[in-house]
Amino acid sequence: MNSLKINLLVLLLLFSARLSAQVNKDEVLMTISGKQVSVGEFMNIYQKNNVQGENIDKKSLDEYLDLFINFKLKVKQAEEMGLDTASSFRTELNGYREQLAKPYFTDEPTLNRLIEEAYNREKTDIRASHIFFRLKPDASPEDTGAAYKKAMMVRDLLVKGGSFEKLAEEYSEDPSAKDREANQQHPFLKGNRGDLGYFTVFDMVYPFENGAYLTEVGQVSMPVRTEYGFHLIKIYGKRPSLGDFVVAHIFMAIPRNATPEDSLRIQKKIDTAYNKLVAGANFEELVRQYSDDKGSAAKGGVLPKRGVNRLVPDFIDAIYQLNTVGDYTKPILTPYGWHIIKLVEKKSSRTMDEEKAELKQKVMKDSRGEATTQAVIARIRTENPVIENKEALKDFYSVVTDSIFFGKWDVKSAQDLNKMILKVGNMTFRQKDFADYLAAHQRKQEKESVPVYIDNQYRSFMDECMLKCENSQLEQKYPEFKNLMSEYRDGILLFDLTDQKVWSKAVKDTTGLQSFYQKNKYNYMWGPRLSASIYTIKDPGSVQKVKNFIKSGLDDANILKEVNMDSLKILTIESGKFVKKENKIIDTINWTPGFSNDFQINGATVFVYVRKVLKSEPKELNEARGLITADYQNYLEKEWIITLRSKYPVTVNKTVVEKIK
Repeated sequence: MNSLKINLLVLLLLFSARLSAQVNKDEVLMTISGKQVSVGEFMNIYQKNNVQGENIDKKSLDEYLDLFINFKLKVKQAEEMGLDTASSFRTELNGYREQLAKPYFTDEPTLNRLIEEAYNREKTDIRASHIFFRLKPDASPEDTGAAYKKAMMVRDLLVKGGSFEKLAEEYSEDPSAKDREANQQHPFLKGNRGDLGYFTVFDMVYPFENGAYLTEVGQVSMPVRTEYGFHLIKIYGKRPSLGDFVVAHIFMAIPRNATPEDSLRIQKKIDTAYNKLVAGANFEELVRQYSDDKGSAAKGGVLPKRGVNRLVPDFIDAIYQLNTVGDYTKPILTPYGWHIIKLVEKKSSRTMDEEKAELKQKVMKDSRGEATTQAVIARIRTENPVIENKEALKDFYSVVTDSIFFGKWDVKSAQDLNKMILKVGNMTFRQKDFADYLAAHQRKQEKESVPVYIDNQYRSFMDECMLKCENSQLEQKYPEFKNLMSEYRDGILLFDLTDQKVWSKAVKDTTGLQSFYQKNKYNYMWGPRLSASIYTIKDPGSVQKVKNFIKSGLDDANILKEVNMDSLKILTIESGKFVKKENKIIDTINWTPGFSNDFQINGATVFVYVRKVLKSEPKELNEARGLITADYQNYLEKEWIITLRSKYPVTVNKTVVEKIK
């Protein structure tokens, strides 16, 4: 958006309502072309544009009253011209409304609780494993119960002392838990037996994160439901977070088909590098000499910044040993090979206030942000009567076919359905509304029971209806929102019309601008100026030569050609019309025609040749176009106001004005 437009709207947003106690906000302050304006409307804007808490200054109130009338007159003309009915205007205003409404659909206590929870959790890194039981998000109660029962059976085996690794290999539906035989796509891959390594806040889906942080070290959680299914989580360790860190490493890879002799040779090689490091060798030099990680070797072994969940546990365990930047580990072995790790950077923890804005953004993007919306929906339920017609919902069990699981269900199948299905507050939603919702939200997915699918979609539809009901009431429930919307509406109209009448017109109307300049050109005067050239000569032997060329009448361009021969730049010339305080050299010479004294500046000889002392004269239009255009805009604005004042009658209730004062 045009920055000028943004500034105008921001000024309108700086407002905050407060009325003088002795004035009734509903009293009529003025009438503009038959439309009444209340005290409350005027004072809302006046006291937002002035320092709150100060006594009202009578003079400033009169001045602002005049500005307010001008503002309202412009909006009146914009409405008369139909600018408020233009599709572009409606689209822009609706966009602003959507943004302004967002805070009303976020439950602040819930949001603040989630931010604080995330801040506290990020101080801890967790080492855990899981056994996964796959389940669709909208699974039937029967399938859900069966998966839960299976998870509890495995948990009982774990509680009785069963091996987590063996049970994960046997029961987990996470493909990475089991060994995968070699094929054309990949070599043999050893299963992780459920090991997830380290992770911290925001690394896992929120329900899984909750299960992990709420389970004690050494314990196995109850089945945790996520959008993917059930999980049994075993916690192996919790330790203070590494936070933001950067490390470098010297890496020596062990091939998958390495023999014991190969492994021993590589181990001796990493030991040699470590001994050299202890003896004082440069880490970066050893990286270049030994490291097999060519990507990081070019950067002194420095690895991209990663969280604890992006590195194997053995590697992370080694980093925990490093406390000071520059510290390095002994050689450590991971599934990929040998490493010597050095700490390059470690940021200290920040306060809640320092992190709050960043955490808020993460919370709202994360699935946990839905909790704030659900809290709002719960509040809407308590504030509005809700009537459901479940019998009307059952009609969809027969008209919706399996085609919906392929994203091809035709909404026309439900064209005869039009019963009331849901009522929230004063808003009624019919079967047609739900049919449109189903059609808009269908997608390719696994087939399931149509009634189960319909019931699940209805719950989401109901949430959406709750929010629509609240959205329709924002102006009635929240006066500050209504005022903001009114200010944005008028602000957009004011900008669009002012652009037509003043800003763009002043730029495009070249004839009008020229006429304005001719009438007012003596307002844009040059002071005394010198028509002169400043000569800078690096070769002392060429100074007199240049002066002789000047005396002979040779122009500056030809003087340069004569002096700067053989591509040697002996002479530079700055020519033009100079004013006071624009050039230090010009300010030091006498303003008389002819040669100035010579100056020595940075080893070069400098002098000025003054051709003429110019008297004060008007600036040409192109010499002051910006200033003249701005003044022309002010002129157009004043003429426009005169026209508006004569077109639309304004009556001010002076008695009410005095009461405000």
